[in-house]
Amino acid sequence: MTAARLTFDPQLPVGAVNRRVFGSFVEHLGRSVYDGIYEPGHPSADAEGFRSDVKALVSELGVSAIRYPGGNFVSGFRWEDSVGPRSQRPARLDLAWHSAESNQVGLHEFATWLDSVGSELMLAVNLGTRGTLEALDLLEYTNLRSGSARAVERAANGRTEPFDVRMWCLGNEMDGPWQLGHRSADDYGKLAAQTARAMRMFDPTLELVVCGSSSRSMPTFSDWERVVLSHTYDDIDYISCHAYYEEKDGDLASFLASSVDMDEFIESVIATIDHVKAAKRSDHVVNISFDEWNVWYNTRFETVDKITGAQNWPTAPRLLEDAYSVADAVVVGSLLISLLRRSDRVTSASLAQLVNVIAPIMTEPGGIAWKQTTFFPFAVTSELASGQSIPTHIECDLYETDAYGSVPVIDAVTTFDAATGSVSVFLVNRSQTDPVTLSFDIADFGTVLEASARTLSDDDVYAVNTLEDPERVTLRQNETLVHSEGVAVVELPPVSWTAISLRVAPATAKEGASR
Repeated sequence: MTAARLTFDPQLPVGAVNRRVFGSFVEHLGRSVYDGIYEPGHPSADAEGFRSDVKALVSELGVSAIRYPGGNFVSGFRWEDSVGPRSQRPARLDLAWHSAESNQVGLHEFATWLDSVGSELMLAVNLGTRGTLEALDLLEYTNLRSGSARAVERAANGRTEPFDVRMWCLGNEMDGPWQLGHRSADDYGKLAAQTARAMRMFDPTLELVVCGSSSRSMPTFSDWERVVLSHTYDDIDYISCHAYYEEKDGDLASFLASSVDMDEFIESVIATIDHVKAAKRSDHVVNISFDEWNVWYNTRFETVDKITGAQNWPTAPRLLEDAYSVADAVVVGSLLISLLRRSDRVTSASLAQLVNVIAPIMTEPGGIAWKQTTFFPFAVTSELASGQSIPTHIECDLYETDAYGSVPVIDAVTTFDAATGSVSVFLVNRSQTDPVTLSFDIADFGTVLEASARTLSDDDVYAVNTLEDPERVTLRQNETLVHSEGVAVVELPPVSWTAISLRVAPATAKEGASR
């Protein structure tokens, strides 16, 4: 067994943990909506047709803001199709995923569902095949109390009070050639700036997200951000990042180090943001909305599951239904560590997606809903991470990867909430063979009153939860955690994710960590 050590700087916090970092994403794609959150004939369906068993799992997952309705879907979406009497809503073709869309779940239904699970609506507008005027119409429909045709229309459709959507995405992945309405950074930046300024004329307090690169591997990455921000900088609040990871060619070592790539992605975008800020001599701060991230076996979709054919437009097909392993969950846990590590600049994020489609929750039509392995690190991190992100320094062995060179075996981040005396340490052991004995000094945070640890691991790193065996993989209490005289020690199994929760006496907590 190898050894590792953590040290902390609680008097120099990185930044406050924003609850929006624990957001998710529901797109009209595959069975995410239909047969996912919505199945009127299901035994658990509520009066609106939404599955109560799924709602319970979404609430347990602890998601904050949910991005909707896309994704690639939004670039061909006519929002007017999704409001009004259901019997009068037109069925449309979704070119993004080569499917049919019934529009039986639309803005009103989804907002009602969000209220029932305690999440906030993060709405995307179509800047692919539509533009500024349509975005303003949607804004007026959702947020104006009364006094216009759109507000009257909303009230007639059953919602007297406005939806009051605060956060808006200005299109989706407009750098991608696969996107309807794909355009250059210069052209998109001009359109986004025009739309942002118009929306702020309605309400200057809106929070607006401009499209960044859909991947760090895009040939236009970094220059895209620079050009788009040069047009939009003072008119928006966030620039988006999107990143997906998968194990390729059996290279588990590199896959387990995926957060190295996410860290570099975040740092590169921050550098570009701050370069544009300096060039513009602006006092405005733009942060990152990492509003698509996950493990996604996209190679499988492109080679096996992709739908084609001019007359083939299935409704709610089984698309992107990846079954997640223990290794996948460990990577998801490490990606959450990356997001929390830069809490000063990553202040919004969306796990893509929520149900059935590359999701932590799976359903069977007419049957059960169950937790994928990735459910556990997300739910526990959402539950425990609060207060401030604290600099966490790691002393541990390195291992070699083909993709990223030498990588630390241990990845970690710490949060400290001085008001409640809560300390949370999130850990990943990337070693495929060796457990690690980890120690850390907790005296700087205060006197420990309570301590517990939960670990996700398995002798089979490719074990999954399935319809037939939905509880094959779960979290377990890690009984190896001990603490004495201000020092804690815990054992981390190979390929594992662990969350340690400590409660310290607030009176002895360092005041600097609450600043």
